[in-house]
Amino acid sequence: MRIARLLCWLLIAIGLLTIPVESRAQVLVGVSVRIGPPPLPLYVQPICPEPGYIWAPGYWAYGPDGYFWVPGTWVEPPEVGLLWTPGYWGWENSFYLWHAGYWGPEVGYYGGINYGFGYPGVGFFGGYWKGGAYFYNRTVTNVNVTVVRNTYNATVVNNSTNRVSFNGGPGGVTARPTDREIAADRQRRITMTAEQTQHQQAASTNRTLHASVNHGRPDVAASVRPGQWGSRGAVESGRPPNHHSESPNRPANGGPSNRDRTPSLRPPNAHPALDERHQQELDRLRQQQTEERQRIEQKHRQEQQRLEQRAASDRQQQEAQHKQQQQLQQLDRKHEQQQQKLEQKQQQERQKQQKPGSSSKPSGNDKPSRD
Repeated sequence: MRIARLLCWLLIAIGLLTIPVESRAQVLVGVSVRIGPPPLPLYVQPICPEPGYIWAPGYWAYGPDGYFWVPGTWVEPPEVGLLWTPGYWGWENSFYLWHAGYWGPEVGYYGGINYGFGYPGVGFFGGYWKGGAYFYNRTVTNVNVTVVRNTYNATVVNNSTNRVSFNGGPGGVTARPTDREIAADRQRRITMTAEQTQHQQAASTNRTLHASVNHGRPDVAASVRPGQWGSRGAVESGRPPNHHSESPNRPANGGPSNRDRTPSLRPPNAHPALDERHQQELDRLRQQQTEERQRIEQKHRQEQQRLEQRAASDRQQQEAQHKQQQQLQQLDRKHEQQQQKLEQKQQQERQKQQKPGSSSKPSGNDKPSRD
């Protein structure tokens, strides 16, 4: 059986070498497997090493000895402005087939798999490029603001809590590509970088990452940089502090974690009552922002449904999607300005409290201003 698998892989490798470089990106790289991959392990995302790196979630790959885990890692994109579309296992003709990930100007279809950290199954919410710089959504990504300064906070609605790692077949995810994902798949693609390829190859030779050895719980689930299993910051798999949430960036009580709070809102507890009121203000502001985003997204869904009912042209749908993207970007900027204003106000209050002889007392009725 092992010899047959090795022969199969040799034939595939020879076939891939005969394909021109330009067309390899369009080929589904991998083999047909009758047994689906294990569930995605739970793990905490390591901190981003430096600005410009993008998170590539971990996945189950297949080798001569069966499935093996390729740890999630922070990767430097091949070009500024490119985003990573993760690969996925799809069910086709009674076999599981691997669809390789790729770099492109937009995130396309990745099988509806909930990889977490900004990849909830549809779209990408971990960050965006602007003016040659990459901005990180601190709600779903782990960044140190003293190292990475281009950050924002935007709520990501996660409608899926399962850890299924394949699309189609018995028990698989039933998602299908949206029009926008289909359009993204047709854009220019770039395959895995050399670092990503070496990362996968190194994982294939690490016995502890093989599903036959770890039974779906690899010793190393994620790393700070490609291939650095034993380095500081590598993350083991297993149960995170929150056993009931699929988002490892959230605490067990469902409230905002310390990582989600801006540094200015985490001073020494010299004025606990003031700090508590400030956190309440921030929570109220975030709740308002979430409700505002949900209203806009609901309006966009209704507009899209009307266009589909009228059999609107592709151009009309593209214009509607472009309008939605612009409005969401404007909303993100507005929310960021609101939080900055609130932080400035709270900082002034702290400075006033720290002045000698200050007798001002915080009022519990203050509310954040709404733009």
